[in-house]
Amino acid sequence: MQDGDNASQGLSTASDRLPGEKTRNRYDHMEWAGAFGDIGTLIPFVVAYITILGVDPLGLLFMFGISKIAAGLFYKTPIPIQPMKAIGAAAVAGGITPAALFGSGLTTGLFWLIIGLTGTIDHVAKLATKPVVRGIMLGLGMSFVVEGIHRMVASPVLAGIALTVTFVLLSNPKIPAMFVLLLIGVVAAVIGNPALWNELAQVSIGFRLPEFGLHQVHWDDIVTGTLLFTLPQIPLTLGNAVVAIAAENNELFPDRPVTERTMCISQGIMNLISPLFGGVPMCHGAGGMAGHVRFGARTGGSLVILGSIVIVIALFFSQSVAVIFKMFPPAILGVILFLAGAELAITVRDIGNKRDEFYTMIVVAGFAMWHMGVAFVVGVILDNALRRKWIRL
Repeated sequence: MQDGDNASQGLSTASDRLPGEKTRNRYDHMEWAGAFGDIGTLIPFVVAYITILGVDPLGLLFMFGISKIAAGLFYKTPIPIQPMKAIGAAAVAGGITPAALFGSGLTTGLFWLIIGLTGTIDHVAKLATKPVVRGIMLGLGMSFVVEGIHRMVASPVLAGIALTVTFVLLSNPKIPAMFVLLLIGVVAAVIGNPALWNELAQVSIGFRLPEFGLHQVHWDDIVTGTLLFTLPQIPLTLGNAVVAIAAENNELFPDRPVTERTMCISQGIMNLISPLFGGVPMCHGAGGMAGHVRFGARTGGSLVILGSIVIVIALFFSQSVAVIFKMFPPAILGVILFLAGAELAITVRDIGNKRDEFYTMIVVAGFAMWHMGVAFVVGVILDNALRRKWIRL
């Protein structure tokens, strides 16, 4: 499958298989390249959790790795595992303890597991009509584009070179754009910070296994985590990691469909397990899938690859994570975010030319760039009002 294939060309491999033949994960050079398509969101949050909150990188990375491998093997599509952004941002800004963060993970997992197992999400998902879903995807995509630009402007020359080279190579099936992009980042990091050589030279291998850490969490941590983090995260997860990701996956990979209920149960299970070993709240995200796909991923093999790399770093290099991640400058991560956002945004091109639907999509997208939960509610109300002719445009 070529790196330059867009969302409508070659993403589904159903036509390449015999009837009844199941999709198998691939581990070729394009899956390796696509594996890194989501690090633009992963690395900044991981570094913040480690350096600001003091979360042990061993458990944090180990649970990310395990979750990625499990998702890749089960779904067989590039469904990503990302940090929950609202929880991450609030935790870092609030300066709370890791125990409260783990407490929010437990209640987050319990909430989504119940919503999924009881089928409650099915009733909510019915409200997500095409204009509403496309609006959420467009808003999220543009949010990634804007965030990418913000990171690129800090080093405009490096970003300009990286973005140009990446665009040129996106249509080249022999030279994965991601590999060249990461190489540019490493070279730029070393040139821009010569002291990085000495830091990298001091990186040591030290094997550690994650420890069971539930004893660190007390009832007050669970209450604090639920009120401050779990509840505010629910609307964002609903829009991005349940409704949008299901729609995106089923459009790109119709031979490997998922349901909103499956997304809820999946996130419930991994968030109930993750805090037990020092992991942070995680979710699936439409932007992350767009990043994986944009750089070449077409199966769950990309998730297995990235998860394996993250586990190796966790088990053997957990004390040097911050140094290792310095090899990826913000401008390079910005390029990855920019292209992932653009890839997600173009999926709305099938909205058609009906004025009411297009208008609803634009309104939802605007609100989604601010608050995903508000965008969903506004979109449902506006879409129903237009369909029932309560208002006219």
